Amino acid sequence: MKKLRIIAGIAAAGIAALGLAGCSTAGGGSGDKVTVNWWTWDDHQAANYKLCIPGFEKANPDITVKISQYNVNDYFTKLTAGFVSGTAPDAFQNSVPLLGQYAGQKQIMPLDDLIKKTDFDMKKFDIGVDSWKYTDGKQYGIPLDWAGSAIYFNEDMVKAAGLTDQDIKTMTWNPDDGGTFDKIVSHLTIDQNGKRGDEPGFDKAHVKTYGIGTLAAGDFNGQTSWNPFVTTLGWKLAGDVKAWPKTLPFDDPRLAKTLDYVRTLGDRGLMPKFGQFTVSASEQMGAGQVAMAQDGTWNATSITKVPNLKVGIAPTVEGPEGRGMISNSNANNIFVGTKHVDQTWKWVSYMGTVECQTTAGKTATFLPSIAEALQSTVDAQKADGVDISSFVDALKKGELYPSPPVANGQELTDTLQPMFEGFFNGDGTTSFLKTAQEKSEEILAKK
Repeated sequence: MKKLRIIAGIAAAGIAALGLAGCSTAGGGSGDKVTVNWWTWDDHQAANYKLCIPGFEKANPDITVKISQYNVNDYFTKLTAGFVSGTAPDAFQNSVPLLGQYAGQKQIMPLDDLIKKTDFDMKKFDIGVDSWKYTDGKQYGIPLDWAGSAIYFNEDMVKAAGLTDQDIKTMTWNPDDGGTFDKIVSHLTIDQNGKRGDEPGFDKAHVKTYGIGTLAAGDFNGQTSWNPFVTTLGWKLAGDVKAWPKTLPFDDPRLAKTLDYVRTLGDRGLMPKFGQFTVSASEQMGAGQVAMAQDGTWNATSITKVPNLKVGIAPTVEGPEGRGMISNSNANNIFVGTKHVDQTWKWVSYMGTVECQTTAGKTATFLPSIAEALQSTVDAQKADGVDISSFVDALKKGELYPSPPVANGQELTDTLQPMFEGFFNGDGTTSFLKTAQEKSEEILAKK
């Protein structure tokens, strides 16, 4: 998923107001045509899901669907304001870190009764269902899509280095010597004088092309940065707990060794240091600044469509315990204040069909949560010259583990992010991880 700014909870007075005000939609009386408002933060998803509207409205002539998209930096602020005023959309796309806040403050409704009433089949989804169950055991979200990571590489640079696509697709890694990943990244790095990172005389202070884009990140789950590395050592963000953890096991030698290794890549001049580039991975690759970039599934089409650039897609590195990565799930939530529950549910449940997810998923800006629709996305992209099979293989092989829903996600972000940013900026050592774990326990324990 795109990086989200998690917004703090609304005031108790605002929550109380939800019972008095509902979403502002057209119609509502007997025989009136009802407008269902749906929001997303992603312009691609807004455009893609609009393709589902004609089929839905044909089957439901009494319902009009209006899709609105807001920049991710404003999206959750607008939602929060809508919760307070009662003008939030009938339904909206949400991300797992916000489930605890929204369900806990009764801003979104449990969907179990609607699922049962309409015999909606939740078994059709291959990923994301359990991530959207709150601590009360109820289902609050209908899966839309999921995201993971992959390694995008400049095929011409790889060939010029005497390497093959297969070399990139089979990279191995360990925190002691970096495995073949370290060797390849070193060889793909070139300084201003044409010296490679594994050659005598390489000038790490004047690099023309880095072997890989930065793997340092300020977020505490490292989805597209360090997480696919440490997961190969058996470490997971919430340990063995799948949902609502009481601690995040940061004080673990496996994570410490991984973060130390990642930081040394910048110190050795093999990747950009944290914050060095402010442009996207596609722009870095297009400018020849990096030979490879580990990035999210949501950027597959933008990176592979850079003009005059042949880009291959490889799975993340294989480590001592295989491959693995954290996966985030997006889902539909229904605002508790909607005045049109049945009509909103019709739209939300339609978005959770093979028909809609196939229609909306063909551009591969997101990966549908239903396997049949996902395969259609893969086939459509293959016909367009983009191979996203590594994402599907990761799902089929069980290499993904879901980003766990957590309590007080905003406070976790605000507290932990400066710690990770400080470390990757060169401040201190991985000893900060002990404090990070202690802080996570304090925050997760709060009601």
